[in-house]
Amino acid sequence: MKSTRALIAASILLAVPIAAPATGAAERIAVAEASDSVAAKVLLERAVARYKADGDAAFAAFSRAGEFLSGDLYVYALGFDGTMKASGGPSITLIDRNIGDLKDVDGKPFIREMIDGARAKGAGTVKYRWLNPQYGKTVQKVTHYQAVGDAIIAVGYYIAHASAEQARSMLWRAVHEIKHEPEAAIRTFNDLNGGFIQDDLYVFVVDVDDMRVHAHGAQPRLVGKTVGDLRDPGGKLFIQEMVRLSGEREVAEVDYLWTNPVTRKTENKVSYVKRVGRYLVGVGAYPKE
Repeated sequence: MKSTRALIAASILLAVPIAAPATGAAERIAVAEASDSVAAKVLLERAVARYKADGDAAFAAFSRAGEFLSGDLYVYALGFDGTMKASGGPSITLIDRNIGDLKDVDGKPFIREMIDGARAKGAGTVKYRWLNPQYGKTVQKVTHYQAVGDAIIAVGYYIAHASAEQARSMLWRAVHEIKHEPEAAIRTFNDLNGGFIQDDLYVFVVDVDDMRVHAHGAQPRLVGKTVGDLRDPGGKLFIQEMVRLSGEREVAEVDYLWTNPVTRKTENKVSYVKRVGRYLVGVGAYPKE
């Protein structure tokens, strides 16, 4: 039997018109995120119904393996004073502690934002960065929450896969940088703190003349190496295709198999590449299957 999330994804996909190849990657990523959001809301509705029926006794059900766990989706609950009441995820260690002033790795006071939103509107959505236990990495998380009596019930989903729009946005930022100061830009692209490496998004730069890598935010060992004959696990000469297509189009789109630095799995990747002088500049996204 298919999982709830898989059935939701299928229903959303059927509702999306067949797209032109150039927008296919963006739509696949959007469909995947939409299905995760809907699955989180479905689980939240179930948790809210349980809490309405059982009151605080529902916290035990939320905190144990079973009906309120679905893949990397889990329920957690807060009191309006900021006390963690229940959690089926890594925050289970925070139960009975006051986390009202808790901030994510970027310093965002997301718990306070959630409490304030629940008081003002009764329900809402908050975005922050949190540990995904499935991959052991901190990634963006989107959480839907609802106030029920004295509690705030929440369910969130992880965005381990950046969107096509985010990839294209980073590409244009990189293009701007490399046009102005190529050498400084390349140093920045390779710097973990340079602002061009986030989750599964990063910049890579290849010299179109000698096919040598000048920047690679995920695999620095490739810097300085010639990659003209590099093939993906399916045998595709994807670098050659990038160079060829980038000479024909303003921005080329190339799909191939590559390791996702977040999941550490080989996944389908769609990279957007542009020529800037002698350089091929690219940023890619991994459409979540």
